[in-house]
Amino acid sequence: MSTAREHVVVMKFGGTSVEDAVAMRRTAAIVEGRRKRGLQAAVVVSAMAKVTDLMIASGAAAGRGDRVGALAISERLRTRHLDTAAQLLQGDRFVKLRPAIEAEFDALDDLLRGIAAVGELTPRTADLVVSFGERLSSRIVAEAFDQHGLNGAHVDARTCIITDSTYGKAVPQEDAIEAKLAELVLPLLEAGKTPVMGGFIGSNEQGITTTLGRGGSDYTAALVGGGLHAGAIEIWTDVNGIMTTDPRICPDALRVKTISFEEAAELAYFGAKVLHPATILPAVQKSIPVWVLNSRNAENEGTKITAMAPPCASPFKSIAAKKRLTIIDVVASRMLMSHGYLKAVFDVFDKYQCAIDMVSTSEVSISLTVDSNQRLPEICAELSKIADVKLEGNKALICMVGEDIRGHNGIAGRVFSAVSHVNVRMISQGASEINMSFMIDEEDVEEAIKSLHRVFFTTVDETVFDVTARTAVVPI
Repeated sequence: MSTAREHVVVMKFGGTSVEDAVAMRRTAAIVEGRRKRGLQAAVVVSAMAKVTDLMIASGAAAGRGDRVGALAISERLRTRHLDTAAQLLQGDRFVKLRPAIEAEFDALDDLLRGIAAVGELTPRTADLVVSFGERLSSRIVAEAFDQHGLNGAHVDARTCIITDSTYGKAVPQEDAIEAKLAELVLPLLEAGKTPVMGGFIGSNEQGITTTLGRGGSDYTAALVGGGLHAGAIEIWTDVNGIMTTDPRICPDALRVKTISFEEAAELAYFGAKVLHPATILPAVQKSIPVWVLNSRNAENEGTKITAMAPPCASPFKSIAAKKRLTIIDVVASRMLMSHGYLKAVFDVFDKYQCAIDMVSTSEVSISLTVDSNQRLPEICAELSKIADVKLEGNKALICMVGEDIRGHNGIAGRVFSAVSHVNVRMISQGASEINMSFMIDEEDVEEAIKSLHRVFFTTVDETVFDVTARTAVVPI
């Protein structure tokens, strides 16, 4: 096993951190600050803000046969990227980079024309279309870094992030990734360069472009951090770190100074937007600390995510909400306790690759919650063969996360007293003892979060929460 490279830091910058020339200059200054500390930075960037959505829209338009509409979106994006590069790069740098940007968009236009001619957008082709966002942003940022004296070196992430062929949500092959990073990225770091690669994208063993799914740039950063055995992984976004809840709902939300990997994973899965749910897994495996930081407020200490969080006198660290959920009630009074019944129910969800968020059982029914409505008609049709099925849509899950919730007497009573004016549909406490969750109507989310935050975060443990600046955040 390789020893940790404490001097290497992997820095991921999200779309708002590279959205325009001003943001890219700010990002360069942040990386320069790390280098001045004697650290070697490997940088992962997302596509410029909103670009991924527009790439998806262009592919969808082409898939409908709307060639003109698809190419119009591409032309808008071409202009934006060229304008940003022109504003950012001085002297002949833009002149030298322009042909590479033009070539990428020429390739995208040819691809869109082909999709429109066939009239079908396959998952494989969709991945190729959407990959252009990161391919372009990483090229521009690498050139900006070089201009800034950081010895920027562009690395096509597809040469390093090796995955399977599950288009749209590819599974990384971590051994292959580590080998490629050692071959292609480590020598750049050792030569004093700053490698820059796009997040979110990879390729299978045949070299065909894949993507890790939405939010996958965080995942890329963790894979690179794990593969390089880095000393730290930094996720640079537009908030000051992980907050006690969404500051748009509670302006007095507090920054959490330190949180455990386990707590952060629960929050990420159940709706906290700061992190991609899979982000921290490669970091957990190698005990690499992850920092969540604000590129618009680089002096802020952010949130540190570690294997073991320090003791906290407050029962909860944060409240997250996950909306657009559906409750499925499966009722079969004569079969519930019969052998194989539960397996039969869960086999249906497995068949359609539908993840379940929460499960509750009684003597006559199973209630499950899902956030993927795409295959619900087929799922319900199959379940109806073995039970009566009822759906309730427009639900939301409130998740309260904290270490050793069971260690605080009367905690459930305090939680449900705080939301006594809200109709609670399902309740669950995870076996891990760090998660207490319940289902409510979507329309009650803000009221429930405000009430819970008032009860549990008015007086807090100041060693874990930053009480000095309750409102110094930029909304996500």
